Amino acid sequence: MARRYTLTTAALTLEVSPKWLDNVLSHHRVPGIEQSRQGVARRLTIDGIVILALSLLLIQELGLPVGRAIDVARIMAIHHGRYDTTRGMSIVFELPRFRSELLERLEGAVEVAPIPRRGRPPANKTGRLV
Repeated sequence: MARRYTLTTAALTLEVSPKWLDNVLSHHRVPGIEQSRQGVARRLTIDGIVILALSLLLIQELGLPVGRAIDVARIMAIHHGRYDTTRGMSIVFELPRFRSELLERLEGAVEVAPIPRRGRPPANKTGRLV
């Protein structure tokens, strides 16, 4: 079974805010992202994080809208870093190196990402607002 990562860990790896990433995942379907019912944290696979990282690159470098960038990144991930348009233009990207560098950043993010708390928050026993 492939390892799963938290939204915060992925956001640190991609160098974006968790809120931005959560908004993107709320509005767009990304392969490799496990989404369940409300209240259940999203879990991201390495493949999903690669697609998100490629999408960010396409957004920043080519100015693609988020939805289109995710579609192109998904195709590039399937076709080993290559995307061909219907009019004969191609985008070729060195995906193995990109993925390797992303894995290194992900390993670092796992070390510093906060572990999400589970269960109910602790009761305020002082009677004062915090």
